[in-house]
Amino acid sequence: MTDFTRRGAFKVAAGGLAVAGGVIAMPSVLRAATYPSRPINVIVPFATGGYNDRLSRAFAPYLEKELGQPLVIVNKPGAGTQLGNSYALNQPADGYSILCTSAAPYIPLTVLLQNAPYKVQDFTMLNLPSRDYTLAATSADSPIKTFAQVIEKLKADPTSLSIGVQPASADYANMVLAFQAAEIDPTKLRIVTYDGGGPARNATAGAQVDVGFVGGEGFLPLKTKVRPLAIFADQTVEWYPEAPLLAASGVKSDFVEGSQRGWAVTTKLKEEQPEIYKTIAAAVERASKNPKAIETLKLQDLATTWFGPEASNKAYLDNATKMAKYVDLLK
Repeated sequence: MTDFTRRGAFKVAAGGLAVAGGVIAMPSVLRAATYPSRPINVIVPFATGGYNDRLSRAFAPYLEKELGQPLVIVNKPGAGTQLGNSYALNQPADGYSILCTSAAPYIPLTVLLQNAPYKVQDFTMLNLPSRDYTLAATSADSPIKTFAQVIEKLKADPTSLSIGVQPASADYANMVLAFQAAEIDPTKLRIVTYDGGGPARNATAGAQVDVGFVGGEGFLPLKTKVRPLAIFADQTVEWYPEAPLLAASGVKSDFVEGSQRGWAVTTKLKEEQPEIYKTIAAAVERASKNPKAIETLKLQDLATTWFGPEASNKAYLDNATKMAKYVDLLK
């Protein structure tokens, strides 16, 4: 027996279960056997209306069916997701709080730039179906047809084109890396910054800037209003197949992935309640593969692709490592 303190003293109940402060403390195997027995909170570290909020609400009915309990969407925006992340980590590791979030770039960014009171490894990915990539684009009626033309113009005169981008983002880092690879000094460019991807996309589609560097998925509703010039990915992206790869422009540049959105839990839950973790992961997998869920989310330009915990975690941690490599650009 471990030492007891007055505050944490246990009394043995009739059924052999320990009682602390009136709450039955069941062994983890018994908790897993009765899980879930009440509604589950889905913590979204963003305000309503964004991709993760829409994903959580559209996917909820299908995940509820698999778990057998209602899901309650809890929006906790603020400090670049730090408030929501901290809130999630402060919840009991009992499976009644899960995350629907843009794990990257936001968790690494809060760690690298905001001294967040947690580590990248404190979160475990269940599935990241949405893998966004930086897209360099221009308005549909722009005279610019290719990214090679952008490079040509900027080499001749770095101020000849205006560039729209969100600062301290993966898109900004990718823009700088690409121009450096093309031997263009980013400090001489005419850069217009926007407080968010939405305003930057609207400025690109409306020809308020000549070229925008923003997450490609957000451009999908604007596809008829923009011309994709280069997508920062290693292979053709299935949800934007007409977007040329950056390498096709002749620019050989490293890059970081944009938003990796989807479902996560705290690593503490996985370590302390492995059976509950498995239950949640299996439920997310079944819901992700549900044909009705796939159809419903596709109509809203939302992703359900099942990559699974192993692949999702690898993508998340690899991206975090690469972001740490280019942290000076993110600053």
